[in-house]
Amino acid sequence: MLVRREHSQLELKQKLSLKEFDTNDIVHAIELLIEQNYQSDDRFAQDFIQMRFNQGKGPVKIALELKQRGIEHFDLSMFDWLDLAKTIREDKYGLIVPKEYSKQAKQKRFLQSRGFDFDQINQAFAK
Repeated sequence: MLVRREHSQLELKQKLSLKEFDTNDIVHAIELLIEQNYQSDDRFAQDFIQMRFNQGKGPVKIALELKQRGIEHFDLSMFDWLDLAKTIREDKYGLIVPKEYSKQAKQKRFLQSRGFDFDQINQAFAK
């Protein structure tokens, strides 16, 4: 599983449990992988954050997805989320910020669905 991509410890446990391996064997195997540096939650988190950032996802969505994968500690501060929100809005809707409330609301809902917070969304509409 680790040959294709990084996995969190939780993902590995879940996948191996589905294949009906013994729980003690799963725990021992994962400990061995960690010891030999084949599995690292920190490395997984870094790769995951970079992948989702490149896909145009915001920090709210990324943080939620990481927590669902069993990652509690991660650093999202290395990215410019304001610039990404603005770029995503401009790529989808163009450079001109609409004056109509309904059009702005639609664009803001889109950015919110991508995982940006309200401050980042409002900054994406600033000139």
